[in-house]
Amino acid sequence: MNSFSDIAFFTLLVKQGSMAATAQELGLTPPAISKRLALIETRLGVKLLQRTTRQISLTPEGETYLTEGAHVLANLEELERSVSGTRNTPKGIIKIGATLGFGRSYIAPAIAKFSDLYPEVEVQLTLNDRPINLVEKGLDVVIRFGELPDVRLTARLLANNHRVLCAAPDYLKRMGEPENPKDLSKHQCLFTREADESYGTWHFHQGQKTETVKVRGPLTSNDGESVMKWALEGRGMMVRSIWDAAKYIKSNHLKIILPEWELPAADIYAVFPTRNNLSAKTRAFVDFLLNEFRSHRDNETISWQ
Repeated sequence: MNSFSDIAFFTLLVKQGSMAATAQELGLTPPAISKRLALIETRLGVKLLQRTTRQISLTPEGETYLTEGAHVLANLEELERSVSGTRNTPKGIIKIGATLGFGRSYIAPAIAKFSDLYPEVEVQLTLNDRPINLVEKGLDVVIRFGELPDVRLTARLLANNHRVLCAAPDYLKRMGEPENPKDLSKHQCLFTREADESYGTWHFHQGQKTETVKVRGPLTSNDGESVMKWALEGRGMMVRSIWDAAKYIKSNHLKIILPEWELPAADIYAVFPTRNNLSAKTRAFVDFLLNEFRSHRDNETISWQ
């Protein structure tokens, strides 16, 4: 064992999320994993993890060890690529994270094309219904909606994407159409629970004018597809990204409500660690995505299909 292998071991442990999962991944026993962690902590003289029988969590020292350790491993990988002459050849494993809906509909098909172009790169895609911590999960690139949450990361805009308030024509025929945001308090509203938003609060603006509305409704979910089905069934109004709602709006299954009012944007970014020398595989993948989504940014007309 050495410092480099200790960092790699600790990174894997945090990514797996438990002693048992790490033991299974490495073909060892949980006590062996626990012993190695204890040896690392003894050598460093600090506690890296708070752990129970079911879960582990990072201490402040553990967060530093994980984050800075990722830079050390990346620099070592870059050095070895340079020495072996593969610096500019995309190859090896690249780990990608994305949201469930957008990941299924757009990122997975894009990855298939990327794989055809770069057969020496093995792509591992992880889809999740919650925001993904790129560092903790050991990912190379994460596709996320909204502003960059961490100054240690770099983001490249893939697509401009706005949100719309919409409902099925059947619902509007039955309940009427609001004339301004305040009227929404009289309507049934459908919610997607997301970690970065205030639950039950919608924000609108029109020029310099802003409206913050507390809304209510009988149905909520952390799964956007479920909320979409409820809206299509005429069970209420929802706020949805245009990439997801566009096909239903075009087919008249949904109608945009209060089109003169804007909701906070949900632009789509490729996010990766800030490094002086990105690996060839990461550079190639990000450049590929930028080209793949080029028609959806720079103020061009967005026509999600």
